[in-house]
Amino acid sequence: MISLTSPVETRAHDWPAGAKLAGLCMATLVLFSIGSVWAQGLICGLTLLIYALPGWRFFKIGISRLKILWPFIVLILIWHVLTADLINGAVIVLRMVTAVGLANLVTMTTKLSQMVAVVMWATTPLRRIGINTRGIELGIALVVRFTPVLVQKGQMLALSWRARSVKRQGWRIVVPFAVLAIDDAEHVAEALRARGGL
Repeated sequence: MISLTSPVETRAHDWPAGAKLAGLCMATLVLFSIGSVWAQGLICGLTLLIYALPGWRFFKIGISRLKILWPFIVLILIWHVLTADLINGAVIVLRMVTAVGLANLVTMTTKLSQMVAVVMWATTPLRRIGINTRGIELGIALVVRFTPVLVQKGQMLALSWRARSVKRQGWRIVVPFAVLAIDDAEHVAEALRARGGL
C-alpha cells in the first residue's frame, strides 16, 4: 500500500485533523454557494498557490494526484459546449478542481491514523446507543488507502495496453481492472479474517 501523506513536511502536518476536516467542509459549502466563474477561478488560483507554498516537490506531488480529474473535466466541458452553457460548465469544473484539490491537501498533510481517530470521535454517539462502528471506521480507512492504489493499477493497465496495441484502450481495460480490484479485495478480506475480522 502507498501512503497518501506527503513526505514533504509542512506546517499543516501539525494542525489537528479535526480542524482540517471541518475547514474542508466549510470551504466546500462556500464553493457551492458561489455561482460566479471569476470568483471560482480566484479560489482555484488560491488553492494552487497553497500547493506552491511548501515548495516545488510538494506542488508536483499534489498536482499529479489531481490528474485523475481530466476525463471528468473534458466530459463536463463537452456537454456544456453542446448545450450552449459554457459559463456554467466552467463554474462546475473550477468548483470540482478546487474541492478535490482542497481535499487532497487535507489527505497529504494528515496521517490515516489521525483521520480514523476523527471518525471514531464523530461516531461516539452511535456507539453509546449500541451500534458497532468499527465497520464504518475500517471502511473509511480502506477507501482512503485503496484509492491511490487502484488509480496506480489503472494507469499501469493503460500503459500495458499502449505497449501492446495501437488501438485506444477505452472500455477494454475495464474487465481486467475489475478483476484486479476484486483480487485486492479478496486479499484484504483474507488478511482481516486472519487477524480476527471485525
